[in-house]
Amino acid sequence: QVRLVERGGGLVQPGGSLRLSCAASGSIASITVMGWYRQAPGKQRELVATIARGGSTNYADSVKGRFTISRDNAKNTVYLQMNSLKPEDTAVYYCNADQPTLYGSDYRHWGQGTQVTVSS
Repeated sequence: QVRLVERGGGLVQPGGSLRLSCAASGSIASITVMGWYRQAPGKQRELVATIARGGSTNYADSVKGRFTISRDNAKNTVYLQMNSLKPEDTAVYYCNADQPTLYGSDYRHWGQGTQVTVSS
């Protein structure tokens, strides 16, 4: 079992910044990729950024150059630094952690989500 707890959401003005964190606990040794997804009301959950254990990253086009994902393996924590925030970034942000399975696909763990609201 893996538990993911997100922190850092809140209300910010356009152009502002937030830093999200996600702490993993439990059976964390086999976690490979961690990432952030977001879901706005009435929309599908979408990928924001991912980071592998070795440090390779992947970003959605909409956040490239503004968001930075990082990972502290010693602290079992993944971060999302969000700069130059836009109203369209408003969503619930979910932490994700993947683990390999015997079935050829990853088991996907999810946090409870943290609300990010960008508004003046």
